[in-house]
Amino acid sequence: MPIAVKITDESSLRQAFQIRRQVFVIEQKVPASEEYDEFEESATHFLAKLDGIPVGTARWRFTKNGVKLERFAVLAEARGKGVGQALVAAVLEDLNSSPETKDKTRYLHSQLTAVPLYSKFGFEKVGDMFEECNIQHYKMELA
Repeated sequence: MPIAVKITDESSLRQAFQIRRQVFVIEQKVPASEEYDEFEESATHFLAKLDGIPVGTARWRFTKNGVKLERFAVLAEARGKGVGQALVAAVLEDLNSSPETKDKTRYLHSQLTAVPLYSKFGFEKVGDMFEECNIQHYKMELA
């Protein structure tokens, strides 16, 4: 059973960055300059483990449009095992327990393959499909 928790130490953050490097930079060919940004220090990061091994990550941050959930990444060998669901649940639980996020729009940019995952949690597509880093996405907001 996968578990996902908020990152509170530098070692876990490095593990999260390694997962993002593997999934986005190596596997999906996203330029590293696009993957890592000025929001790394201000975002709230999460790490998911399966049988004690780090296999997934995500983060959320404040934007002018509300709260953006982003950088959801699960290593290929852990996909289909509930890791993505554990991450979404952990992020939403953290947001629900944070008074400063109350009444803020919760949204994300979902890759096409992840739309069904976010839909399970009540996110709905908003607007037309668009491309980020040569990958098709939909903006989704929590209904």
